[in-house]
Amino acid sequence: MSRYIASRAIRGAHLLVNEADDLLRQTIAEVGSDAPVAFPNTAYYLPTINGMMGVQVETLGQLEPVLKHARDLLHPIPSDCRWMPYLGETLDSGMATLFAAEAIEAVRFVRGDEPQRIPGFHMTGGSFTSPDAGANGSGGNGYLNGPIDDVQLRSWGIALVDGRMPGFAAIVGAAKSNEVAVKIVRELQRRNILIFLSGNVNGRSIIHQLQEEGVEMGYDTYIVPFGLDTLSAIYALGFATRSALTFGGLKAGQAREILLYNRARVFAFVLALGEIDDLKYAAAAGAINYGFPVIADTVIPQILPTGVTQHEHVVSQPFNTIPGKDDLERAEKLVQKAIETRGVKIKLTEVPVPVPYGSAFEGEVVRKKDMRVEFGGKYSRAFEYLRLLPMEEVEDGKIEVIGPDFSEVEEGGAMDLGILIEVAGRKMQTDFEPVLERQVHYFVNGASGVQHIGQRDIAWIRISKAAADKGFTLEHFGKILHARFHGEFGAIVDKVQVKVITDPALHAEWLEKARDAYNERNERMGSLKDDAVDEFYTCTLCQSFAPTHVCIVSPERLGLCGAYNWLDCKASYEINPTGPNQPILLGDTVDPVKGYWTGTNDVAVKNSQGTVHEVAMYSIMENPMTACGCFECIVMLIPEANGVMVVSREDTSMTPAGMTFSTLAGMAGGGLQTPGVMGVGKYYLTSPKFISADGGFKRVVWMSSVLKKTMAEEFQAVAEREGEPDLIDRIADETVCTDVDGLMAWMEEHEHPALFMDPIF
Repeated sequence: MSRYIASRAIRGAHLLVNEADDLLRQTIAEVGSDAPVAFPNTAYYLPTINGMMGVQVETLGQLEPVLKHARDLLHPIPSDCRWMPYLGETLDSGMATLFAAEAIEAVRFVRGDEPQRIPGFHMTGGSFTSPDAGANGSGGNGYLNGPIDDVQLRSWGIALVDGRMPGFAAIVGAAKSNEVAVKIVRELQRRNILIFLSGNVNGRSIIHQLQEEGVEMGYDTYIVPFGLDTLSAIYALGFATRSALTFGGLKAGQAREILLYNRARVFAFVLALGEIDDLKYAAAAGAINYGFPVIADTVIPQILPTGVTQHEHVVSQPFNTIPGKDDLERAEKLVQKAIETRGVKIKLTEVPVPVPYGSAFEGEVVRKKDMRVEFGGKYSRAFEYLRLLPMEEVEDGKIEVIGPDFSEVEEGGAMDLGILIEVAGRKMQTDFEPVLERQVHYFVNGASGVQHIGQRDIAWIRISKAAADKGFTLEHFGKILHARFHGEFGAIVDKVQVKVITDPALHAEWLEKARDAYNERNERMGSLKDDAVDEFYTCTLCQSFAPTHVCIVSPERLGLCGAYNWLDCKASYEINPTGPNQPILLGDTVDPVKGYWTGTNDVAVKNSQGTVHEVAMYSIMENPMTACGCFECIVMLIPEANGVMVVSREDTSMTPAGMTFSTLAGMAGGGLQTPGVMGVGKYYLTSPKFISADGGFKRVVWMSSVLKKTMAEEFQAVAEREGEPDLIDRIADETVCTDVDGLMAWMEEHEHPALFMDPIF
């Protein structure tokens, strides 16, 4: 262990704990010790303090014992005349730094100094919505992100567990130049790595550099700017702590288990750019506790595997000494070094397009002023259709553009577009057509400067001026799809050819053919029932984060993340027979009403490591299915109402249960089996098997308004199926009431059917 690093880290920790003490005393003197303390839109209090110490800080006064504990962790600065290993002292000081940093950030929220602001800054999504926020809500009027909100944490869950988002990088400081900053970020995006930004060097931050180069920052692009000082890096470690609490089923106060969980399951690293001061050394010591290595682009002492540590903890990679023909190549190699150091598993499919490509670009928005051309939407029609053909009718790699290119359309104009994907494969089945077709959205969206919304015949695609200027054409849609279908579905797809259709007559002809195919699929899927199949499927993708949870997916119950239905799992098993989706032979029927089979029970025991013994597929009241943390909605019993409420993860309001979604998620996630609480995919709400053993959809007495609006047609069909055509109007939401008394008054006024049903328990 380097005495130099230990000295600077311990000195930095002393300085920060002193600063935290001073700021806390000053603020308590101004507003009182009972002033409330919280990070907005999070349920884990101050997550690092809560996770490591088991302390739920809710007021300023409760921070005083936290800082006392932080001071107890401090050690004397090493002497110049005596050498010791110092690793333990340094790690203790690192934890003290994290506690002090989180305390300071919390106090700053009380004082109105967080989240930070940059003049002219705009985010494409974030956790903080100011009173004067712009049209997109969060990030308006120059606000940086602040802590990641719980809704976003869970929405990223499926990408974290299925490998599309293999890890995260916390970048602290400023790059050598704006061009190097952009290159580093683009290389991380290309690998789908989540990026957290904080810190500065002499007042200049990588956040400034990206802003000046017009790089979109926000949740949608995997680039999250926390703040301009080193302290804001605490939000990255808070995110890591919450990952363990959300997905790992760990409890507050299980410090050792949380740190080990992160070391084994959360692939993260710190990229320190520019000069490193004492505070950065101290913060780096905190990151090392989590098993997150620090890679610096300057000359500093290193901590390499020597018997004291099992892998590199601090790596010096001086930027100007990296081999390369120019700074951009050196930036690329710096990113690669960081990835290799942490052992992040990257899955890349080379896509031959002239723009950056990766999942991190899926959330990019192409605004009207930046648009070269659009297909679909208000002024044109776009569709995408994938069909299975015999081997001899498909020429692999053949890409045709049939009709004019968009070069003939005025800038900002629109044109009709059809994307016809024809595939062949020995293991390909007609049932897999919609499964593969849905991937077009993700595959096309991966190109920087291309925005894809919708599917089937309501697709809406925009190409930006920047992408067009770099040479992106209609042919590149075909190249993307050919490369990605082979890369992702090579086990069942042997050949792929693509026709991009803009010719008006041919477009109209294929649009009708596509619609006929869509209708046929709907009828086929609609007739697929649980009792018509002999096997369900497991989905254990989330076990990389939630080791005791397993989804059981049936034709009438999709995965709780909403991303995998029975056909998806069936296709996945064909693609990868040893993968996360395995068939469950149902075996003997134990209880057809509640949904018990010997096969599903056996799988639940095996895959939950013995923590779950039975799963009722159709009940929330008896042995409900567990959840990881990726669920789209939470269903929870409201005993007084003889029914259940449904809370969407987009809903941050209070609920009649007296808890917000974020707080409820702690009861529903982590592989816990809690009667009366269940995480679900939102389309499971429309299934005839939705809590059918407990009364079904008529038990829903309260629902987030965002669900009622976005799924209005689907819910109306369910209401008519249940024989209550006006049921949706009788279900309350947060605009009506957020407490039980208000809910009961609403139900009585509107004669909700749950009032007249048998007791739910």
